[in-house]
Amino acid sequence: MTATTQARRDASAPATVLLDRLSKHFKSPEGGVVKAVDDITLELAGGSFVTLLGPSGCGKTTTLRMVAGLEDATEGEVFIGGDRVNHLTASQRNVAMAFQFYALYPSLSVAENLTYPLHAEKISEAERERRVAHVASVLELTDVLDRVPGRLAEGEKQRVSVGRAIIRDPNCFLFDEPLSRLDVQLRETMRGQIKEVLSDLKKATVIVTHDQLEALTMADRIAVMRDGHIEQVASPHDIFAKPSNIFVASFIGTPQMNLIPATVLEPAQGVPMFDLGAQQVAIPVRHAIKPGDKVTLGIRPRSLEPVAQAGPETIQAKVDLIEPMGAETLFHLADGEHELRVVVDRTRRSKSGEQLALKFRPEHTHIFDANEQLMQP
Repeated sequence: MTATTQARRDASAPATVLLDRLSKHFKSPEGGVVKAVDDITLELAGGSFVTLLGPSGCGKTTTLRMVAGLEDATEGEVFIGGDRVNHLTASQRNVAMAFQFYALYPSLSVAENLTYPLHAEKISEAERERRVAHVASVLELTDVLDRVPGRLAEGEKQRVSVGRAIIRDPNCFLFDEPLSRLDVQLRETMRGQIKEVLSDLKKATVIVTHDQLEALTMADRIAVMRDGHIEQVASPHDIFAKPSNIFVASFIGTPQMNLIPATVLEPAQGVPMFDLGAQQVAIPVRHAIKPGDKVTLGIRPRSLEPVAQAGPETIQAKVDLIEPMGAETLFHLADGEHELRVVVDRTRRSKSGEQLALKFRPEHTHIFDANEQLMQP
């Protein structure tokens, strides 16, 4: 156990769940080692929502399974409620887990599926009935308690799966892609319902997802993962507005952030200049940059603004494709070397082949250094 971990335990265990330098390695078919999770540290306070977000294969589900006790950690420690649980089985850890596949018992009714986790607890029949009635009321399942899963809609099955997890009084809740099998409308509804229910229970909750909208709307904090590492842990606002590196910047946000390689030039009239290859642009940013620096300019499609007049603070780009998106329109453009995305109000009219002047909003312009890390103004 590390000194830091020991100090946290002795301080009345402030973190409901603590992952301390956790790793999981597998043997590859070739005889090598695959590091599915590599030396991650993460704290979850009681009542907080954390989503593990990242592309497929980044280690999200493996991390969740190590917390649950379904996978043994190769290295590192897992603490739940201040107690080290590495040596405990899944059933001994008192965690509730809901899976991507609902795993409902097909021959049992909804009420029996909800009641099933309670059989191991020493509670009265009256208390079991009270809990089932409460969960069914909260998740709008009262009218289907007598049905078997085969007679339920997908959204109802998902609510039963969630209900079966929350009917107990666990140390924490773990959800693995809980909404991935639902259609868009049901996902939107279930996001709100799950968050509302779990907020009332005030337990640490970990949700694994590759859906950034799900992460942004449900989480207090988001841990963005790549190749077994945590790239950044922050609030949804900071993950979006202050991505720590190019990977996080490119992964978060729809449409994707524009990332443009550039070389810093001598300032013009005190304004930093950037060589984008095909053209140059002045952007009044306040970052500590100097001529010759190789950087990447990052700007969201809604912050690259079409303007009427070209000038030193604009770049020229030609419209290649126009995608209506309801209230907004997405323009795909090219400046000779780079593909750019710009989102405008749907009332803005343009046509394929039209040349636009685009201005960088300096307060929304990110600058990443040669190591792909975000530079602070």
